[in-house]
Amino acid sequence: MNYLTREKLTIVGAGGMIGSNMAQTALMLGLTPNVCLYDIFEPGVHGVAEEIRHCAFDGADVSWTTDPETAFSGAKYIVSSGGAPRKDGMTREDLLKDNCKIAAEFGDLIRKYCPDVRHVVVIFNPADITALTALIHSGLRPEQFTSLAALDSTRLQSEIARVLGVPQGKVSEACTYGGHGEHMAVFASEAKIDGKPLSGFGLAPEKWEEIKENTVQGGANIIKLRGRSSFQSPAYIAIRMIAAAMGGEKFTLPAGCYVNCDKCGYKNVMMAMPTVIDSTGVHFTAPKGTAAEMKDLQDSYEHLCRMRDEIVSLGIIPAVADWKKVNPNL
Repeated sequence: MNYLTREKLTIVGAGGMIGSNMAQTALMLGLTPNVCLYDIFEPGVHGVAEEIRHCAFDGADVSWTTDPETAFSGAKYIVSSGGAPRKDGMTREDLLKDNCKIAAEFGDLIRKYCPDVRHVVVIFNPADITALTALIHSGLRPEQFTSLAALDSTRLQSEIARVLGVPQGKVSEACTYGGHGEHMAVFASEAKIDGKPLSGFGLAPEKWEEIKENTVQGGANIIKLRGRSSFQSPAYIAIRMIAAAMGGEKFTLPAGCYVNCDKCGYKNVMMAMPTVIDSTGVHFTAPKGTAAEMKDLQDSYEHLCRMRDEIVSLGIIPAVADWKKVNPNL
């Protein structure tokens, strides 16, 4: 098999459903044969490694460990799902305190063992805040960190396609921005169906509200249907993101990225923006939308700021003014 690279990809939380799917997807898509599976739960990660070997991927060199030094040392790319999953009745924000403590430890491990890592994707909830926490602790540059907000945009695409009865691949430029959670901003003013503006398809207001609600509650709906949080879709999208950072096809769905932008008015947060991930990292531009969409985005941003400030108050990250003392790249 021809691989994008032979550099080390470490999957954190590999013993879980998301992590195990990421491992398989990375090898199926030919990212790298050098995959290290890391989890603190030995039977789980050991079992995943055995199953991956049973797949007999050509040339794969899959290792597993419960030792963070072994897992992180030499890693050039990392994807982490290593937090507690959301359960039925929980919001992503319910996981804030405990998962941000995990994120802080994750960032510290990067700083200690693999400061030369090229790109990191964080997908455990609340992903915008866990990724921000890990970024601060890691000492890395902002363009080296992304979080899983793109899943919301694929859910929006899916809902529009379902309501209009068109293939999902015909839906473009339907995006969500801001936070990856119930306060996300759902944008449709630029959306197109097979290149034609969505506004020309006579979508009734109540149908649009249904689309928005199903998009925002997409993760919760999966929990109700399957009895557990999403794992296939976040795994696949996260691996596509890291593949772009490895030099594969550019990733153009809105990813969560660090934003500190005087011009657009969003400061010191991780949030979904119009982004491109490539081998140089993640790059964002300012979103465009109607007045109502921009108001929703402002509300989402303010919600992210409140969660960020809560983590500051808990001592998990320092006050914004002191971030440069911890990470000079911020």
